[in-house]
Amino acid sequence: MADICLKVEIRENTGTGNARAGRRDGQVPGILYGGDLGNVAISLSANDVHNAIMSGEFINSTITIDHKGDKQLVITRDVQFHPVNDRAMHVDLYRVDADQIIEMDVAVHFINHEEAPGLKKGGALNVVRHEIALMAPAGNIPSAIEIDLTGFDIGDSVHISEVKLPDGVTSAITDRDFTIATVTGSRAAVVEAEEAVEAAAAEAAALEAAEAAGEDGEAPKED
Repeated sequence: MADICLKVEIRENTGTGNARAGRRDGQVPGILYGGDLGNVAISLSANDVHNAIMSGEFINSTITIDHKGDKQLVITRDVQFHPVNDRAMHVDLYRVDADQIIEMDVAVHFINHEEAPGLKKGGALNVVRHEIALMAPAGNIPSAIEIDLTGFDIGDSVHISEVKLPDGVTSAITDRDFTIATVTGSRAAVVEAEEAVEAAAAEAAALEAAEAAGEDGEAPKED
């Protein structure tokens, strides 16, 4: 859970005109929904929302909102951005309980690149999934999953079954052992290998041609 707490106000007047007026006053309109309560129109400080977004922990994470001391755990489900200045124009927040199991996309971070023999040889890390879908308690969603590359050589791959997830956290995809990343040979290594194969093939062809020429020019044996 991100350590973010944002103050919210209830919007008594809704509609496009009121939302536009709120933005001019430095507010971001939003909707709070989910749980047993109905949808509530809210507004948040534009500066607070901007700072939360810049922290990298506002989207796809749980945060706390505070309405006059009444606090609620929520998840940011959607943010609409201005097409020119990239400032938040509207947010959708979803109520959750700390123990509620929810599905979230969590970033994958790779560590110890220098300890991977395949990368030392000039190989490349081919990341298949930069995020993985996880099922986790709302109050204990990991900010990222770390994958240790120590010992990985060219041709090795990382599957979800090989990743140690935090307690209470599981993969949201259960029907297959999907690949997260592979260590592949660099293009230079591939070209070098192709050239070696071509050279060996040319050498074999030349030897075969020489042997054929020798057989054709061989003097007939006397009885």
